Amino acid sequence: MATSATTENNMENIKESVQEYYGKELKSSADLKTNACCTNVEYPDKIKKILSQVHDEVMSKYYGCGLTIPNELEGLKVLDLGSGSGRDCYLASSLVGENGYVIGVDMTDEQLEVANRHIDYHTEKFGFKKANVEFKKGSIEALDELDIADNSLDLIISNCVINLSTDKPKVLKDCYNKLKEGGEMYFSDVYVNRRIPNELASDPVIYGECLGGALYWNDFLDFSIKAGFTDPRVVEAEAITIENPALQEKLEGYEFYSVTYRLFKIPRLEKDCEDYGQAVIYKGSMADSPNYFKMDDGHVFEKGKVHPVCGNSYLMLEQTRFKDHFEFIGSFDNHFGIFPGCGTSNPFESLHSEAPSGAASTGSSCC
Repeated sequence: MATSATTENNMENIKESVQEYYGKELKSSADLKTNACCTNVEYPDKIKKILSQVHDEVMSKYYGCGLTIPNELEGLKVLDLGSGSGRDCYLASSLVGENGYVIGVDMTDEQLEVANRHIDYHTEKFGFKKANVEFKKGSIEALDELDIADNSLDLIISNCVINLSTDKPKVLKDCYNKLKEGGEMYFSDVYVNRRIPNELASDPVIYGECLGGALYWNDFLDFSIKAGFTDPRVVEAEAITIENPALQEKLEGYEFYSVTYRLFKIPRLEKDCEDYGQAVIYKGSMADSPNYFKMDDGHVFEKGKVHPVCGNSYLMLEQTRFKDHFEFIGSFDNHFGIFPGCGTSNPFESLHSEAPSGAASTGSSCC
C-alpha cells in the first residue's frame, strides 16, 4: 500500500512534469501531439472580434478544449483556473468591463511571464483607464492558500486544466467555497469512458496532452455532488480523436470526450429534477441571445414561449444573474413527483397500471 509520503511525492512529480511540458517542451499550440487540447467550437462573432485584439504571443501559447465564456459577464468578478498565457482572462477582461475583475491562477512561470507581459497592452486595447486583470502564481489544488476570499467570486472558468490536477475533489470543493451563492463554475475539460490505470496516467506525454488525468465521467459527477454542486449540467460535448498512432495504440479501448459543464452554487438544488408545476418565459433581453437562451444541452429557452421546468432549472435561473431576463410562473408550494423526461422515473409507477381494477391488495400496510 502506498504511504502518504509516496502519494505526495507522486503528486509533486506530476506537477513538475506538467510544468516542464507546458513551460519548456511546448513552444506553441502547434507542438501538441494530439487534438485533446484543441477545440472545434465555432466562436460567436463577438468573441472572434475580441480575440482578434488579443496579443499574438498570448494566442500562440493557448491550449484549450472549448469555449469557457458564458452569457452576461458585465461587472462580474471572475477566476480562471490554470490561466496559462492569459487568453481566456483577457477575453473575460473585455467582457466584464471596467466594473468587473478577472484573476488568473497558474503554476508555470513561463506562462505567467507571457500573461503579465501583456497586461498594459490589453488595458489600452480594450480602452480601459486601468487594468482589470491580474495573474497569481499558485496551484489550483490550493485556492484556499491564495488571497481570494470565500464567497467572493461570481464566476469560475477553466479550459482543459482540471484534468491536470492531482487532487480534483479538492479543486471542486475550493471552487464551491470561493463562489458567492448563485455563482457558477463554467468550464471545459477532458473526460473518459473508464478509469485510467496509473501506468498509463503517469506517462508524461499522455498526462501532458490532457489524457492521462482525464476523469472517468461518473467519478466527476460524484466529486461535483460531494463538493456541493448538486446538479451538474452539460452545455456542449464532443468526441476527442487521438490522431497520433503511438498514443492511439497505448490508449486502445479508452474513449475521450471534450465536455463543457456548468455547476451552480445553489444550496436548494435537489439531487433529482422534481416537478412543482413551474414554468419560465425568456424575455429575449440578453444582448448576445436575442431570440433564445441555451442554459444547457437540455434547456434552450425561446423568447416569449412558456417553458415548463423542474425545480432545479427554475432555481438556476431565478437565483442567479439570469433572473432579470425571465418571467417566473409558479412556486414550490405543490409537488407533483419527478419531472417527466429528466432521466429519472418513479420505479413503482407500473404497479398501479398492472393491477386489475378493484383487485384486493395482497401486500401489508404499516397503518
